[in-house]
Amino acid sequence: MSSATAPILITGAAQRVGLHCARRLLEDGQPVIATYRTERPGVQMLRDLGATMLFADLASEAGILGFIEQLKQHTDRLRAIVHNASAWLAEAPGDEANAFNAMFGVHMLAPYLINLHCAELLQRSTPADIVHISDDVTRKGSSKHIAYCATKAGLESLTLSFAAKYAPGIKVNGIAPALLLFNPEDDAAYRAKALAKSALGIEPGSEVIYQSLRYLLDNPYVTGTTLTVNGGRHVK
Repeated sequence: MSSATAPILITGAAQRVGLHCARRLLEDGQPVIATYRTERPGVQMLRDLGATMLFADLASEAGILGFIEQLKQHTDRLRAIVHNASAWLAEAPGDEANAFNAMFGVHMLAPYLINLHCAELLQRSTPADIVHISDDVTRKGSSKHIAYCATKAGLESLTLSFAAKYAPGIKVNGIAPALLLFNPEDDAAYRAKALAKSALGIEPGSEVIYQSLRYLLDNPYVTGTTLTVNGGRHVK
């Protein structure tokens, strides 16, 4: 079955990388279904560009299953699923379990359940892809953000497992970025320190993730791979 009109689902597309990738896909003529948790200017921007925007709270099983049911009311097929939604929560004393459970929901349980329950939608499209957006921090761990790092590492494990499960009909890959964009409140000292961590020493912006996504979507011979997009941090 042709995938010409099958939409790509992107989770967490209200801002930053998800917003950029959704916009670029739409500019390429690709139908997009995108999720958001908070109504931001980017949500309306994507609506204006023709995207189907669906609210989703991916931090709980009920929210995930509710979203899957809603998604299936909007489409009977998907060209790809891009799991971009992410949560960065402080692991404060006394609140560690809540933070872990929320990040586990967004980074692992949501991709796991969506991949399982939406495989039939992907199987109606040729080609078909799943892409998990993880994080370069999983290479060495993080003493300050243990739960975040662990759940992103779990997402990379899901890449391997689903690649094996769904081959050859659905390719499953990942992208592991390091620093892409500073926040407006980041001061000069922080920016200099962050840039010095990579061999290339630049703030690349979101386009490098779209380029990586495009490569994975277009290449018919790559599955079970996580692309490192870190400016050479591993060689510093």
